[in-house]
Amino acid sequence: MKNNFAVIMAGGVGSRFWPMSRTSYPKQFIDIFGTGKTLIQDTYDRFKSILPEENIFIVTNAIYLDIIKEQLPTISANQVLAEPVMRNTAPCIAYATYKINKINPDANIVVSPADHLIINTENFTNCIHKALEVASNHDCLFTLGVMPSRPDTGYGYIQYSDCELEEGFQKVKTFTEKPDEELAKTFIQSGDFLWNSGIFIWSSKAIINALNSFVPGLSETFKEGNAAYNTEKEKDFIASAYERSQNISIDFAVMEKADNVYVLPVQFGWSDLGTWGSIHDLGEKDENQNFYKENSKVVLYDTTNCLIEVNKDKLVVISGLTDYIIVESKDALLIYPKKEEQNLRQVLADVKTKHGQKYI
Repeated sequence: MKNNFAVIMAGGVGSRFWPMSRTSYPKQFIDIFGTGKTLIQDTYDRFKSILPEENIFIVTNAIYLDIIKEQLPTISANQVLAEPVMRNTAPCIAYATYKINKINPDANIVVSPADHLIINTENFTNCIHKALEVASNHDCLFTLGVMPSRPDTGYGYIQYSDCELEEGFQKVKTFTEKPDEELAKTFIQSGDFLWNSGIFIWSSKAIINALNSFVPGLSETFKEGNAAYNTEKEKDFIASAYERSQNISIDFAVMEKADNVYVLPVQFGWSDLGTWGSIHDLGEKDENQNFYKENSKVVLYDTTNCLIEVNKDKLVVISGLTDYIIVESKDALLIYPKKEEQNLRQVLADVKTKHGQKYI
């Protein structure tokens, strides 16, 4: 257990959950489903039941440090890795890996986003334990692939072969990022594709070897900090390291290039909660397939298949809407067709152009 570590990535801005999610307070810090816990609190609690609490590290943007301290009050300052700027997931993982490797060179690490939904936590726990055990015995990179239930165009896909490393761990053939509907249907029909969960498991040695091979400049940048990690010099070193780091995902930097990648097919009720539509799909709905929190004051007429996220103290009356997203924040209101929510990034760009950064 002492060799097992978790890295929770919590630096994203969650733009697809606008207007509730803002740059200053993104979705990982929000209680999306009204359960009394935010997404990062749920994620932290899942890993707290799997490995020692002191072995859980959070990587986030420096602007979110106060929110982290508020929502995870038991975590130590050394367990929160503050990125001075956003540089995607490869620098984030390199930073966390070298910091953990200095603490324990025999570390096995699971890397997970902070904002995923896991319904069956028992299955999730079993899968993580199994993957950490296999990672400790092999110089390989592992990921969890979710058994697909539909040809979803919002997820990446992993194709695997019949080659098996250990029971259940299949060799990865290809990664495909967000295919169109026809290609996604072909993937589902073929039977050898999984949704890419974005959850990775490896030993620190294995991922350092991979970083050295495929992004040696990035790896060398963070290796230079070995004398600074876990000391008062770490913050200044990281500021310099991020200035020199390229903006690149771990998928593009390593996973798509390495030939020692294996996937464990899993089923534990997973969603990356990437869109308001995914919240609607997963949430408990009324008899007309509308999703809203139990304590919301809504009166609906001839309204079906909508997501309604409004201030619990405000009475909202809606009539004649089908397949819409209705979301309000303190200074913005979104009423938008659910089938067009992939265009929200352009909406935010237009809002920024017309009204500045205030509403982003």
